[in-house]
Amino acid sequence: MPLVAFVFAAVVLAITPGPGIAYVVARTVAGGRSEGLASCFGTGLGGLVHVAAAALGLSLLIAQSAFAFNLVKYLGAAYLIYLGLRMLLRKEQPIAVERVASQGARRAFMQGIIVETFNVKTALFFLAFLPQFTSPDAPLAPQLAVLGSICVVLNTFVDVLAVFGADRLLKSNAGLTARARLLTRVSGCTMMTLGVFLALARRGT
Repeated sequence: MPLVAFVFAAVVLAITPGPGIAYVVARTVAGGRSEGLASCFGTGLGGLVHVAAAALGLSLLIAQSAFAFNLVKYLGAAYLIYLGLRMLLRKEQPIAVERVASQGARRAFMQGIIVETFNVKTALFFLAFLPQFTSPDAPLAPQLAVLGSICVVLNTFVDVLAVFGADRLLKSNAGLTARARLLTRVSGCTMMTLGVFLALARRGT
């Protein structure tokens, strides 16, 4: 699978509104831009923990087994299709930005690391998404590390943009809801299409 396809899918998924964006916006509302940015970098570092875990765990588990490699890819493709269906079928509601108390940039940074590190959904997503773009003919761990890092960088970049635009987003909640609906639909279709394509693709392509 070409790198451009991975980047396209990762970008679409990164800009889809969700709990991560809501979290950094909430931190911005509570403590200002510095606290919001600190939470972004905290969640980014927490995301790298998942990347390292996926790279080491998957490489140890399946690097020596073509059957296990293919099994993970098929299960991952099925999981992406499942996520896409959930996005397309779920009822629309405004993005919830919970009220939180200001904690300061340092505590926001540390909390961001903890929140993302223990986010089981992030771990499952990386395990399902990253192997789809790897080749069984090359060392697995470096591929997973590079692809996962790209995802984390993109997600953090989008979170930073959300922090800088927090005031405007909160003042135009109706418009935000409409944009969120469109991005959710696009992301759902992207994941379903990607899952089906990868499930049908020949191994090693």
